[in-house]
Amino acid sequence: MIEVTAVEPVRARRRLDSVTGFLRASRLNVIAVVIVGLVVLVAIFGTLVAPYPPNHIDLLQRLRPPSVHHLFGTDDYGRDLFSRVLAGAWISLYVATVILLTSVAIGTILGIISGLVGGLTDEIIMRATDLFLAFPALILAAAIAATLGPSLTHTMLALSTVFWPWYARLVRGQVLSLREREFILAARVAGASTGRIVFKHLLRNVFPLVIVQASLDVGYAILFTSSLSFLGLGAQPPAPEWGAMMTDARSFLEDFWWYPTFPGLALAVTVVGFNLLGDGLRDWLDPRLRGSLRAGRW
Repeated sequence: MIEVTAVEPVRARRRLDSVTGFLRASRLNVIAVVIVGLVVLVAIFGTLVAPYPPNHIDLLQRLRPPSVHHLFGTDDYGRDLFSRVLAGAWISLYVATVILLTSVAIGTILGIISGLVGGLTDEIIMRATDLFLAFPALILAAAIAATLGPSLTHTMLALSTVFWPWYARLVRGQVLSLREREFILAARVAGASTGRIVFKHLLRNVFPLVIVQASLDVGYAILFTSSLSFLGLGAQPPAPEWGAMMTDARSFLEDFWWYPTFPGLALAVTVVGFNLLGDGLRDWLDPRLRGSLRAGRW
């Protein structure tokens, strides 16, 4: 009991020092944390504080400019844009989370297998990875989504298919550099099983790099989702997804500026916030990685 009470405050203090150290490293880190924190809060509590239901139609209030009653104005169905933008935050974060969890899981498993087993298995996995990487990411995702049919579920599946090869290649490279290190060789000599080496040694060293890459990719996942929705391949009406909202607003851009502006601003601020967070985590954890993770990507 004495050891537990002594260790836990030390661990908590180290976590706090890590957070404060990250915030002190750059002003952009503070801005990123603030933006991401606000987006997460809006995604969780947005529908609770929204003044109107996001899909409530009131034709008598259609295309009204921003006012006290409708902070962001209304759309062509009289729906409150402020309420719909708040609801759209949850959709964007939910979709990005599903895409990245799926991509990270598939990419990490295949990357570890490829790097650890080697030989023909490595060749097969890497050639399959190269096949996916041969196409521009957004075009490939649009082709898959169009083939499956327009829906948010198919969009998540299409983007997961596009994202996983990058994690497979990233993890494979790390495993190749780690498998000949002294601590891995020592574990093998000590009789450690392959499963123990993977979970105790490889994943522990690969995980931080994957987390940094995933934090960078949140913004891309949200942006790609909105892009596919803008093309009519993602979220379908009346879902308050930001890309779909901008698609509906295209015909009203000249006369009703607020209609496409506020969903676009919400999308831009969210993507910038997550990109700043990912860049900050990358530079803070290892300055040598600066600019290397994104080289040649997308």
